[in-house]
Amino acid sequence: MARLVLKFGGTSVADIDRIRNVARHVKREVDAGHDVAVVVSAMSGKTNELVGWCREASAIHDAREYDTVVASGEQVTAGLLAIVLQKLGVNARSWMGWQIPLRTDGSHGAARIDAIDGTEIIRRFGEGQVAVIAGFQGLAPDNRIATLGRGGSDTSAVAVAAALQADRCDIYTDVDGVYTTDPRIEPKARRMDRISFEEMLEMASLGAKVLQVRSVELAMVHKVRTFVRSSFEDPDAPGMGDFDNPPGTLICDEDEIVEQQVVTGIAYAKDEAQISLRRVADRPGVAGAIFGPLADAGVNVDMIVQNISEDGSHTDMTFTVPASDLDKAASIIAAAKEDMGFDVVQSESGLTKVSVIGIGMRSHAGVAATAFKALAGRGINIRAITTSEIKISILIDGEFSELAVRTLHSVYGLDKARP
Repeated sequence: MARLVLKFGGTSVADIDRIRNVARHVKREVDAGHDVAVVVSAMSGKTNELVGWCREASAIHDAREYDTVVASGEQVTAGLLAIVLQKLGVNARSWMGWQIPLRTDGSHGAARIDAIDGTEIIRRFGEGQVAVIAGFQGLAPDNRIATLGRGGSDTSAVAVAAALQADRCDIYTDVDGVYTTDPRIEPKARRMDRISFEEMLEMASLGAKVLQVRSVELAMVHKVRTFVRSSFEDPDAPGMGDFDNPPGTLICDEDEIVEQQVVTGIAYAKDEAQISLRRVADRPGVAGAIFGPLADAGVNVDMIVQNISEDGSHTDMTFTVPASDLDKAASIIAAAKEDMGFDVVQSESGLTKVSVIGIGMRSHAGVAATAFKALAGRGINIRAITTSEIKISILIDGEFSELAVRTLHSVYGLDKARP
């Protein structure tokens, strides 16, 4: 049979009753004859509580001790799930990241995975044992626990799936798949049966909250077929145990998608801020002088638009940053005004980036024109535009966010059922 990695997020393991429900999902796959490893998050809200305790103990604290504290949430969940599985008659054993071992770099609090040795877990599959793994954590070069940053359990699960050469990594969450856009904004949003790694990576990075971006990157690099499904479905409902076509959304290589739609989905990110530098000297190195210090400070610059003056001596440089980074970015720019060589800096927050995504754009013309015309028809002004092979991102005033999402979702026919 197949080898599966199942990942359950915080809301799926929020209390003992939900852990029992998770155990039934796991047992269903075990009873079907599959080799199963499970990766779990901390109970919902527990990580925030642990982080709060660290800050209460000391506003400035050792990152290694912080990791020791916050990693304990996943340890509790792994042990509890193993206990419940054992009560159901499933041979299960909990694993901490250091026991596998899952090795990371030394960036405590935001570590990246270097290597995973799945030899012992695979050997125990031969004994019929289920591995219940604490996500979000690994072993740093200093032999101390290191955590992977927020959303790290998704990354753990995909990495474990790659190391175990799993047939699939099932991400169980509080939604039943990936939708063409946010159903809270557009009730006609549809759950997709399949989406390519590239499209999912764009949707995750542009505002969709279903999966953590690093986990999608890892899945794409290692070709880990990833399935998003709901943990709140009845584990024994018809179709839940169907290996080939369970309910949810498969994230896979685009070669597995028979009919590629021109546009797959609409993503959005609120709370964007725009910064404009006026009359910047147009000379070699000026872009580096502007964006280098921002990058060094960890400010994520996104959309960049440059307008050169008619005589070619000056340029206006406009770019976006997360609204939460606006004050930091403004102070960095003010401090480096002499090196950057601009006359005036202007900024504005409360903007939204709406993105149209689809691998079918590579072979179809007029996709951008359709978006611009549709938004104009709704009286929505476009502040900036960026494009790539499979996406168009448009910056608009925040008050038009929902209208823009619904308009674009409709104009590309995403609200219509596929045959």
